[in-house]
Amino acid sequence: FRVATPEQELGKLPLGSRPAKRKPTGGIESLRAIPWIFSWAQTRLVLPSWLGVTKAIEAVKADGNEAITEEMVANWPFFASRLSMLDMVFHKADPRISEEYDARLVPENLKHFGAALRQELKDSIASLLKLTGEDDIMKSDPQGKESMEIRAGYLQPLHYLQIELLERIRQVEEGEHNAELERAMMVTIAGIAIGMRNTG
Repeated sequence: FRVATPEQELGKLPLGSRPAKRKPTGGIESLRAIPWIFSWAQTRLVLPSWLGVTKAIEAVKADGNEAITEEMVANWPFFASRLSMLDMVFHKADPRISEEYDARLVPENLKHFGAALRQELKDSIASLLKLTGEDDIMKSDPQGKESMEIRAGYLQPLHYLQIELLERIRQVEEGEHNAELERAMMVTIAGIAIGMRNTG
């Protein structure tokens, strides 16, 4: 998480009314919700928004409750709303962009974690489509889909620039700062957040 996302660099941004961490010296367990979600959104894996959801639904179905899940999909507005949100999150996710962050920033011995998460994303999308009976994500919201696709074209160069900046910033000697790199980094963070339309 630390090496694949701009989580440490985000700590320098004034986001929200509270510090990014509950304990300044703590690890990821001390992170507050906003930087945790925001960091994953920056790399387009959007992990906290979907991980485990379809697995939970599959577990319910495996326990012989498939009829209940079908009833929930058809007649429970809250559940339908949750699935619609999941559909939108899957459209915002881009495993190819996430893989670029891993390729440039993550040590070889940790890359299998990212690969496993991207496979889990692919499997989760397939599970959602099977559950809803659709053949593609965002089928029920063509305008939203088109809007995200237009924004994705502008986001891609920002992601590549952010990856390059993260690599350069992390090569700066500890205790030293490169103000130009850090300012450029903040611009990419803000630009990606605007393009994704969420901060966490």
